[in-house]
Amino acid sequence: MGRRDELIERYASDLREKCGVEPDMALLTKVTIGCGPSIYDADAATVAATQQHELDTVRRSFLMKKLGLPDGQDLHDAIDAVIEQYGRSERNKYRAVVYYLLTKRFGKESVYG
Repeated sequence: MGRRDELIERYASDLREKCGVEPDMALLTKVTIGCGPSIYDADAATVAATQQHELDTVRRSFLMKKLGLPDGQDLHDAIDAVIEQYGRSERNKYRAVVYYLLTKRFGKESVYG
């Protein structure tokens, strides 16, 4: 099992145990691959949910650019809901898990066709 596969398993475990979601493994794999090399960097692999600039990056770079969603309050609300679902006190909120949850929330699985 390669490093990426190990990380995908870790993300799936977080989705099950911390978010209460049974992951679609094919989609989770595609979302993880879409994160690129950031998954291997300890700092870039997580979302700092207490830092506004980090949440703005998720909104602009992922929701607007990758998923093609228009800017608006619903994007802020969705990010907030996903952070809440993951657990605000959870120290490591993996980027791939947050992106997976946002993709499902907006029904944008087709982006990863």
